[in-house]
Amino acid sequence: MGRPEVVLGVGGGIAAYKACELLRLFTESGHAVRVVPTASALRFVGAPTWAALSGRPVHTEVWDDVAEVPHVRIGREADLVVIAPATADLLARAATGRADDLLTNVLLTTRAPVVFAPAMHTEMWEHPATVDNVATLRERGALVVEPAVGRLTGADTGKGRLPDPAALFEVARRVLARGTAAGAPDLAGRRVVISAGGTREPLDPVRYLGNHSSGKQGYALARTAQARGAEVTLVAANTALPEPAGVRVERVGSAGELRAAMRREAAEADVLVMAAAVADFRPARTVEQKIKKRDGVEPDPIALVRNPDILAELSAERRPGQVVVGFAAETENVLAGGRAKLARKGCDLLVVNEVGGGLAFGTDENEAVILDADGGETPVPLGPKEALADLLWDAVLRRLATR
Repeated sequence: MGRPEVVLGVGGGIAAYKACELLRLFTESGHAVRVVPTASALRFVGAPTWAALSGRPVHTEVWDDVAEVPHVRIGREADLVVIAPATADLLARAATGRADDLLTNVLLTTRAPVVFAPAMHTEMWEHPATVDNVATLRERGALVVEPAVGRLTGADTGKGRLPDPAALFEVARRVLARGTAAGAPDLAGRRVVISAGGTREPLDPVRYLGNHSSGKQGYALARTAQARGAEVTLVAANTALPEPAGVRVERVGSAGELRAAMRREAAEADVLVMAAAVADFRPARTVEQKIKKRDGVEPDPIALVRNPDILAELSAERRPGQVVVGFAAETENVLAGGRAKLARKGCDLLVVNEVGGGLAFGTDENEAVILDADGGETPVPLGPKEALADLLWDAVLRRLATR
């Protein structure tokens, strides 16, 4: 089997230079890339640059190499089409089926998955015309990645920034790995909220009670859900991971902050996933000054009180049709402990896995069992955390189909 064929369409925006890094990530990971820039894009990055980085000739007109019918051939041969940056003009032309240059012709002829990565000023992104164009493209099965919030052209700051090329590459890689043909991604139109990381309960201004969770599994869930078309909010507790492209991230610290965020976001969510490691206890008292070490004197005992059971609360308060997923980290009697916790928490699905001794926390792989409230079990063999995430979303979709 040959290398995957990727078409990288480049729109005429200042963020075109970032597409050079995205192209490098594709080529260095073994993908064959055909760059199709618009005429405006060439005002920012010239054709020789695209040709040198891709190792292939660059065409921009349907009149180039007419005998090869490039506007049909390029689209047909593609395994994936990525448009980065996708300007407001390019989104409009794609949504209305225009075919006035090579790139828009490719978009009409391809039957491969299409990923748009918009980049524009906030006012343009929020304009009703752009909102309608994005909705149209999503209804037709394209994946339109939400732009990032940050510095725009000049001194402006807001939503409309092209996501980091490495994050975009992860989205594209996930879409390509699933091999989804044209047609709506299976989580399209769904709103999902995922917690990730580990909470910290302060003892004093410099110390806290915490755990070893890195947030990698929660982030894998966010990346895979976004690549499958969902609108994703990630409630991240004390993580140091790059933000997934197209995912709204809300940062929290303590269990109380995480609880407030999850309950607030639950109002509009179709799926709630509690992947964060939440502290069961917190200090009964937090002191305002650093606890000092005194020679010859033992420290005072630290009294603990229970934190609210966030998963149980979300399960008890869920709206009709809403699916709630929990995670359980066990060190012994994994399945028995998981089944008991599933019944006690009242959630629809529970991912149970063994932790400790180098397992799960902080690693790039996971092994688990997905337990269903109806009695089903889905073993997940040791593998990348994204593989577990995809299997979990498959289970979530089965639950949603019955609601």
